[in-house]
Amino acid sequence: MRSLARGTKLVVASHNKGKVWEINQLIAPYGLEAISAGSLNLEEPDETEPTFEGNAKLKAVAAAQASRLTALADDSGLEVDCLGGAPGIFSARWAGPQKDFGLAMKKVAEEITARHGWSAPGPRANFTSVLCLAWPDGETATFAGKVFGHLVWPSRGGNGFGYDPMFVPDGHDVTFGEMEPADKYAISHRTRAFDAFRKAVLGDISAEPLKPNANRDADGLHAAAANISTREELKTFVKYLSADLERRGRARVDLGTLMVALENSVADKTDEPRWRALAKALLAATEAAQS
Repeated sequence: MRSLARGTKLVVASHNKGKVWEINQLIAPYGLEAISAGSLNLEEPDETEPTFEGNAKLKAVAAAQASRLTALADDSGLEVDCLGGAPGIFSARWAGPQKDFGLAMKKVAEEITARHGWSAPGPRANFTSVLCLAWPDGETATFAGKVFGHLVWPSRGGNGFGYDPMFVPDGHDVTFGEMEPADKYAISHRTRAFDAFRKAVLGDISAEPLKPNANRDADGLHAAAANISTREELKTFVKYLSADLERRGRARVDLGTLMVALENSVADKTDEPRWRALAKALLAATEAAQS
């Protein structure tokens, strides 16, 4: 299998800012540069394959051929035992066109209730992630990772995104949504898939600590805002946004600037989940105040 070298540009074959940011956090210490498919205006192919591996490969190959760069794609989802593995490859689609995972988690909970699946400590489930690396000439390689646990309802915690607030990994008593990001990433399905990727294609490249970077922090805030679906996630986002303002020496935001940002956000994002629209408005206001 081919190896990747420091400085290699990888197209992350996703338009999901949260997923792109998370993958970039994994590869950046190894000197790889991530470019999102969205930033290149690449179309997202229909996910027509019946497996995570098939859809990851479909997305990676499409991005590699369109960009003529090496591409990395992830297909991941939640599999619930008492639902026969659902939502599985349809995990994102259960969130609807606006990717509202508050609604998706409620749907999962209701389906489990309909099957009388809420026996203690909770229905068994796992997250699965499959990474596919594709080169422009058509060669591909896939790497899988899983993390097992059980579900809880109501959901708990405002960290992470997607189904994280209802998933408790084995050996823990808190959800992914309640864990600090570093603790989640240490055991997550995507991290485990990346570990297989690292061993196979990064050769002797060693990880280097990332230096403080304001642009990377800003990317993280934008990624978080774009994936907020619940009140708890908004509360956590506001905490991180406030901490970022303090680091930049801007502890206050002008009320007029905030109101303009709120007005623009409501006008442009009326079809988004309300917590997400508010988070984006707050972020826009802080950025306007710092410009």
